[in-house]
Amino acid sequence: MNTNFATYIDHTLLKADAKKTEIQTLCEEARKYTFASVCVNPTWVKTAAFALEGSPVKVCTVIGFPLGASTSEVKAFETADAITNGATEIDMVINIGALRSGDDEIVKNDIESVVNAAKGKAIVKVIIETSLLTEKEKRKACELSVLAGADFVKTSTGFSTGGATEQDVKLMRAVVGPKTGVKASGGVRSLDDMKKMIDAGATRIGASSGVKIMQGLESDSDY
Repeated sequence: MNTNFATYIDHTLLKADAKKTEIQTLCEEARKYTFASVCVNPTWVKTAAFALEGSPVKVCTVIGFPLGASTSEVKAFETADAITNGATEIDMVINIGALRSGDDEIVKNDIESVVNAAKGKAIVKVIIETSLLTEKEKRKACELSVLAGADFVKTSTGFSTGGATEQDVKLMRAVVGPKTGVKASGGVRSLDDMKKMIDAGATRIGASSGVKIMQGLESDSDY
């Protein structure tokens, strides 16, 4: 097994009907494969933090999810609460409506509210929801994320009209440059999908199929 691949994966379970036992299983799988993190809804952060205590696997959660339409103050509060409960990675959804309205300052301030709440305690990934944006809007979202001090830009929630594409990952990488992370999320279900996203410039992969992807490595040692 190539453990380098595991370090790309945010092992994800964000379904509304996920049970505690399923979250615990997610964490057990993450421990086994040493994934980068588990990504869970805020209500499960304490459970995940407890299950992963002593493990290098981080606890990631989502903020303003999945619509990005809550206020900046609420997103900042959600972030602080999640960190108190044990999260060390924050995936926040931008104010998509403000971006599409051309209200760049609102978008930047919204991201900054989360970055400031997380500063020194957690990294911030900004979900731009590429499937809802034009190319110009995708570029602008990435530029504003960098200006606001985010650590990553992320393609998708996985709950909208589409997920990650190679083209979007390439675009995002070109805009943010080499220092900011790019997370491909939504529809990455196989080892082949993952390789394509990494080749396109992704440095993190959000996937609910992490175990399947790792099992695929057992028959593929050419990458």
